[in-house]
Amino acid sequence: MGSVNCAGRNPVTVLREAIAGGVTMFQFREKGAGSLTGQAAYELARELQAVCREAGVPFIVNDDVDMAAVLGADGIHVGQEDAPAASLRSRLGHEAIVGVSAHSVEEAGRAIADGADYLGVGPMYPTLSKSDARPVQGPLLIQELRSHGITIPLVGIGGITPEKAPPVLAAGADGVSVISAISQAEEPGLAAAAFTALYGRAT
Repeated sequence: MGSVNCAGRNPVTVLREAIAGGVTMFQFREKGAGSLTGQAAYELARELQAVCREAGVPFIVNDDVDMAAVLGADGIHVGQEDAPAASLRSRLGHEAIVGVSAHSVEEAGRAIADGADYLGVGPMYPTLSKSDARPVQGPLLIQELRSHGITIPLVGIGGITPEKAPPVLAAGADGVSVISAISQAEEPGLAAAAFTALYGRAT
């Protein structure tokens, strides 16, 4: 999430509550109308990174390799049009986590060949959080990737709520990535806990 995703609340407070509810990884994504830029974006990123470090939660930066390098982020998540995973890791360090978005078997194979640690797969469902979202793929894409022998972690993304997450997990996803379902909830901690409770009983 970024500052524009928090329904007017302090992003630091939202993140603290979400982590308390069970969030296991956080991606800083400062995009969209009204988003912070320049020094202000870096200052917010540092605050959120500090919350993650305190809780032992990996802090991932979306797209911005320069920011990830300056902050010493735990990793970066990029799209298909960005630099390959291997070159990103050489910039950020061997231990950096590199995630890549994938929307097909072909894109997934290319990302894995380039050295991706995990794939963000979707959109699973319609989403309002991204103005440039690709066409909806649905959980069947997860199944398709698994049927082609892809074994690295897959994370479903796009329009996922606690009610819509079980089919994504049942299809073979290792996790789900969400923005508004937690960041815009009245109680982000309870929203996060609703997702956490799903693991181990996806149907």
